[in-house]
Amino acid sequence: MFNTETIFLVGFIVFVISILLLDLLVIGGKSHMVSFKEAAGWTFVWVTLALSFGVFLLFYGEKMHGIHTYDDLLHVVTKFDYGIDLTGLGFDQAIELFRKTMAINYISGYLIEEILSVDNLFVIIMILSAFSVREEAYKPVLFWGILGAIVLRFLFIFIGAALIHKFEWILYIFGGYLVYAGIKMFINRTKEEKIEPQNHPLVKFLSRFFRVFPKYVKNNFFVRRKKYTYITPLFIVLIMVEFTDLIFATDSIPAIFSVTRDQYVVFFSNIFAILGLRSMFFLLIHVVNKFHYLKIGISILLVFVGIKLLAHSWLVAIGFKSIHSLYFILFVLFASVALSLMFPVKEEAKA
Repeated sequence: MFNTETIFLVGFIVFVISILLLDLLVIGGKSHMVSFKEAAGWTFVWVTLALSFGVFLLFYGEKMHGIHTYDDLLHVVTKFDYGIDLTGLGFDQAIELFRKTMAINYISGYLIEEILSVDNLFVIIMILSAFSVREEAYKPVLFWGILGAIVLRFLFIFIGAALIHKFEWILYIFGGYLVYAGIKMFINRTKEEKIEPQNHPLVKFLSRFFRVFPKYVKNNFFVRRKKYTYITPLFIVLIMVEFTDLIFATDSIPAIFSVTRDQYVVFFSNIFAILGLRSMFFLLIHVVNKFHYLKIGISILLVFVGIKLLAHSWLVAIGFKSIHSLYFILFVLFASVALSLMFPVKEEAKA
């Protein structure tokens, strides 16, 4: 028999795939350049769905873990190290505290993933530009890229959670790496990144094992000529997008584990954030130069979550709670956006 967590997880994955297929086959069946208005509308839809799930956790969060008794609750709180004190609380009060903590952790994880994904989107924009991909092909590339990202995140999160459960010291490695990544990003924030497709190691690797067609063929990833099947340059772009997400997952997934050890909350927050990436991409591509302080905000956030992992026990001892993390994440986000709007980049600097 499947447990409640597995049923909940499978149901969620079926829901996500259904939404994506609806978008691909019905709503977005015709490839086109997504306008700012359409991107804003879809962003609103995904954010609304993500926040609605947070509201569900706030009122019915215990259902995800099949909690029915006080002993069930204690088991889950201990297993996933929720860091809440249930001493002296009745079952109803304890459940309410658990729901609130779970919802806060979910929203915090969602915001962390969204903020860190901004840097990922900048790199994806560079990849599409470097490979001279037509704007009409952006949508299918991002669709399949996101679908692949969901599979990779599923593996990363649940394998990572199993490793953390068995070897808790891994969290210190994650923490140290995130601090290093944040400092490195801050130092290199003004450096211009470039991608040279013909010299990229991944392109060279794929060219060694596959027949590569020399030009784009509509929005196809594969093309058959005579008796041979070729991969098109668009397929190489898709693989590079997946590879980029794989690299960025090494930052974002450890970062969310700094908020909660509950791999189900980590997975749901991660996937909802990824689902909104495509519409966010089309928003960002229109305003890419306006939020220049986001790089600094991302680097600060990486250092913060790294320190949180390194000093987790001490922070819990002094009363640092999930809500404090949420406040700090929101502060970094709004400060980055506000400063970017208050002190825009001069036209000469853009040029």
